[in-house]
Amino acid sequence: MKIAIQFNGQTVEARPGTTILKLLETYPHPGKSAPLGAIVNNRLMGLYRVLRSDCTVQTIDYRSKEGANIYRRSLTMILCAAFSDLFPEVRLEIGQSLANGYYYHVTHGPALTETMLAAVEARMREIIAANRPLRPVLVTTEEAEEYFAKIGSEAKAMLLHQRRQPEVPWVVIGEFRDLVHGPLAPSTGVCQTFAILPKLPGFVLTFPDRIGRVLVALPSQPKLYAAYRDTRMWNEQLGIWSVGHLNRACIDGTISEIVKVSEGLQEKKIVAIADRIKAAGGEIRVVLVAGPSSSGKTTTTKRLAVQLMVNGIRPVALSMDNYYIDRADTPRNPDGSYNFESLEALDLDLFNSHLHDILEGKLVQMPMYDFVSGARRKDKTIPIQLQRDQVLIVEGIHGINPRLTEAAPAKAKFKLYVSALTQLCLDEHNRIFTSDARLLRRIVRDRLYRGYSAAQTIHQWPHVRAGENKHIFPYQEEADVLFDTSLVYEQAVLKPYLQRFLLEVDQRDPAYIEAYRLFNFLSWFIPIFSHEVPHTSILREFIGGSTFNY
Repeated sequence: MKIAIQFNGQTVEARPGTTILKLLETYPHPGKSAPLGAIVNNRLMGLYRVLRSDCTVQTIDYRSKEGANIYRRSLTMILCAAFSDLFPEVRLEIGQSLANGYYYHVTHGPALTETMLAAVEARMREIIAANRPLRPVLVTTEEAEEYFAKIGSEAKAMLLHQRRQPEVPWVVIGEFRDLVHGPLAPSTGVCQTFAILPKLPGFVLTFPDRIGRVLVALPSQPKLYAAYRDTRMWNEQLGIWSVGHLNRACIDGTISEIVKVSEGLQEKKIVAIADRIKAAGGEIRVVLVAGPSSSGKTTTTKRLAVQLMVNGIRPVALSMDNYYIDRADTPRNPDGSYNFESLEALDLDLFNSHLHDILEGKLVQMPMYDFVSGARRKDKTIPIQLQRDQVLIVEGIHGINPRLTEAAPAKAKFKLYVSALTQLCLDEHNRIFTSDARLLRRIVRDRLYRGYSAAQTIHQWPHVRAGENKHIFPYQEEADVLFDTSLVYEQAVLKPYLQRFLLEVDQRDPAYIEAYRLFNFLSWFIPIFSHEVPHTSILREFIGGSTFNY
């Protein structure tokens, strides 16, 4: 008996129990890059996957998003193995994403030196040259928990203690063992391109871009780095820097306190921003709030407006949405869809003309854009005139782009960059993607309030990300303040909504690949009921029940 497999577009037959890796010996992966994994019936799998029934298989390499994630996960494991071999007393912990790489620091053992890092890089290249297999092995959850507790990996041990599945996969590289949170490359030999860049007291492990280039020097991003470190430091003070710690708080009943303190910290930061604007003594006339999709810009703007009023400053909102050009003239993406993230989707001349007149104290008539018809309303405008005790608040993804506000003097502008820079990690060696935090928020909001299914949101997300990389991220260091809207507990609150909405994605839909990954990721969280979330929280922008009107 044989099974029929649609393998990279051709029909082949094989015996049940054949691995994808075995099929590649006869039917090589198309393209010049080495295969890293495969999409099997719209699920991302490793090449050691055993095929037992008829299926469709598409092998992938580094050129795809899924392949790049496999490469990163595999190289990270090689890094940890090298550290374990050379410096077993060092406790390595993953941090934020920086410059197409991951930042790491140590919490135990000697302080890192460039000499140590050079030795680690050399050891990594030895492991890669040995081409060791990265085949996951199933072990009992109890065995894995006992092992990680014994070697002092607290976050892993806690995560496994809260796990209800009887078995978990891990990979062995010499004497090193680690949990597997997704498919790995078939062997270490395919992970040859990387660099270790010192950023003492830590370092950055950098990965190649889509055409194989790797950074040899870190770009200057002091504000972004400081925002990341501030969030990580606060999470550590809370005692919640990993999912295991968060789950423990849910079990022992301290989660209500964690929620309150997390929200209190955000409010304190918003108060500090309002105080800074007040301290400018009336020089600041326009506050620009910018940031990528689903960062919580709207709620941040509304909470800042409240604190400005506490300081005796009356905010006036100027909506960038009303300055969209007619839909027929909107720039398009390569696939023909509208590119609303482009700066050219806005009427910059009209916006700057109105901004100049408003700051001069003149009365302007702000247009009203009708998103149904895709054009401005001809029967109604909104009058705006700024008084002496007022500031203009402009919220939108392009707020920090200098071209948007050329008509305003630099000293009159306060630029606030808002993003969800999550620093919660699965465990010591596995981070949560920053962009995932925003995607999860957007899936819930779009499904609840905008009429879009999870599949539609997932399909649109690559366009959103491309727009952010082009129009938003290049300007983030120009902000006066980088404000992190991530909440250490938010994925646990979103989990019940997301599991329901992700299950609506049909298994034949290409979006199922991402839905399947996100669903598995959420399985590590113990859910938190939404009644714990304050009604002024940024999370309410996505799950509903806010005291603010949107």
